[in-house]
Amino acid sequence: MSAPHLLVHDKRDNVGVVVVEGLKAGTEMLCVVTEDNSSFTLKVIDDVPIGHKVALTDLKVGDTAIKYGEDIGRIVADVAKGGHVHVHNLKTKRW
Repeated sequence: MSAPHLLVHDKRDNVGVVVVEGLKAGTEMLCVVTEDNSSFTLKVIDDVPIGHKVALTDLKVGDTAIKYGEDIGRIVADVAKGGHVHVHNLKTKRW
């Protein structure tokens, strides 16, 4: 298996984390689920910096973002599958 572009920590996650520099829109990413070492592919639709998140499914306003199998915030702007998830479309529920 070649090196992954995206890591997904838990099968319940709906976002994954980019683990390569310079990920460009249109790249067919190798995605690895660390929970069981399974893999899948997904085309990224935006340029996404390393350490940022990518939507694994279409996410709508009000949806909960799940990472590590945990609630990490709410979606405040729709994100298409393969789209960049960050502070412009994800907010904490803490305040």
